[in-house]
Amino acid sequence: MHDANASRASKSFTTLTASAVLVNPVGLHARPSVKLTQCAKSFAATIEIALDADGPWTDAKSPVKVMRVKAPQGAMLYFRVTGLDGEAALAAVLALVHDGFGEA
Repeated sequence: MHDANASRASKSFTTLTASAVLVNPVGLHARPSVKLTQCAKSFAATIEIALDADGPWTDAKSPVKVMRVKAPQGAMLYFRVTGLDGEAALAAVLALVHDGFGEA
């Protein structure tokens, strides 16, 4: 007997990657970190950030971990997203960074 739910649960998702330059004047400090994590938490996808394309990767849904990234203005932020709503999640976090978290 075939279980449709089991095959849906085992479906693997493509990992999407992208990068964006951090344009807001003070970098990834407390307020932008919270905005990023709030955005990330609104999606089911796993969202990670890094300062290098090879990592180390940080959970974008954790404000404390995101603040520890300590990215200055002009840094390249790399994103790695996996999950059902991954495309929308990636588009949303990139838009947030491009907009300077509303600070630029």
